[in-house]
Amino acid sequence: MSLQSVIDLLNKQKIVESMLHNQNMQRQDLVESLVHKQHLAELQALLARLSAAEIGGILEALSIEDAKLVWKQINEEREDEILWEISDTLREQLVGSREPQSFKGQINAFELVEGRMRKVPITCRKSLENINPIWIDLFDASKAERGWIGQHYALELPDPDDLTDLEPSARFYAEASDEVHLHSNFLLDRDGVSRSIPVAFIVHKDILFTVRNEELPVFRLQRLRALNQPGYVTDCKDLLLDLYEADVEYSADSLEDIYVKLGQVGRKVLSEKMSDAEAARILTNITEEEDLNGQIRSNMLDTQRAVSFLMRGKFLSSNQFDEAKQILRDIESLNSHTSFLFDKINFLMDATVGFININQNQRVTQLTVLSVVFMPLNIIAGIGGMSEFSMMTQGIPWPVSYAAFCVAMVIIAWLTYVMLKFFENRKLKSR
Repeated sequence: MSLQSVIDLLNKQKIVESMLHNQNMQRQDLVESLVHKQHLAELQALLARLSAAEIGGILEALSIEDAKLVWKQINEEREDEILWEISDTLREQLVGSREPQSFKGQINAFELVEGRMRKVPITCRKSLENINPIWIDLFDASKAERGWIGQHYALELPDPDDLTDLEPSARFYAEASDEVHLHSNFLLDRDGVSRSIPVAFIVHKDILFTVRNEELPVFRLQRLRALNQPGYVTDCKDLLLDLYEADVEYSADSLEDIYVKLGQVGRKVLSEKMSDAEAARILTNITEEEDLNGQIRSNMLDTQRAVSFLMRGKFLSSNQFDEAKQILRDIESLNSHTSFLFDKINFLMDATVGFININQNQRVTQLTVLSVVFMPLNIIAGIGGMSEFSMMTQGIPWPVSYAAFCVAMVIIAWLTYVMLKFFENRKLKSR
């Protein structure tokens, strides 16, 4: 539909300009210029609404003359974005030897130099020449960038956000073309909000490819360690295991934070008094920690399955196999901690709800006491309002009689309250 719209605009422009050119009129050059600018403005408006992939497909389908005309109407800021979407042949015809630059994501390659990893930013095709990477990290890369990197290394790089709907059994697999695919979730705990971020791992030709759409502390930590510590990694599988190990460490740190926050909550819950407002805040805090604890447990389960897959598939060396077993032992240790935290969270939540019930019971007790105190007064007030009371106090001035009546009501109310407190104290002593 978009291609046909562009073709229609180009044909319309050619027809109108041909008709104007064959007519004799005053100021013909000015009219032709205005008509030409109007058609180009319509074409620019249409292209502005299209995605880079759609424009790339249109350029591939047009003749080279029309493609050059359309290319001139593209906003300069979008040129690199569209150059990733077209073939090398068409790109050379449109812009010559110019290489498209990375316009959206951050793509970095890492190669081993004297036992230490060296970072090589990938900004264009030439950046991959004369390097021997063991790790290529694609952060927030576009479909075109993933396609170009995949084409260069003869593999397909997926969008990690599209992997969340896959069945768990389809997230770890090996292909006949010597590709190992792992689609894992990594914990991100930031500003009190915990989330699982999908990351795609592909091991191909001794290169680890990581594809993700969000920055993760685990990846920053891994880069710092590998860049600063000589001999920290020897190949791409060492990197993969170290990323999983760093994720376990990050989850352990998050569990420590949960212990600290639950300790603070516990001191408030076990205090003698707690208002309903404080209880509501405590329940909110407990719920947040429960959610983070659940995210950690789910994340550890995912990491456990990924490491087990690597061990079962015999992709690891003997030293790497031992490291993988240590990662699994660490995960088992964390799982016991998450189970303990779940029990503690349930206890604190039950205790908080118990305080709320106690506060409600106290209010109900107060209302009960008031109702008992005023019950005899209601009976006496009813009697005082009867005509017989006026007959009984006949001859006594009414101010005196009703004043005495009110004093009697107060005395009766006081005696009722004293009796209630006496029986309540007696009941408490008997316990």
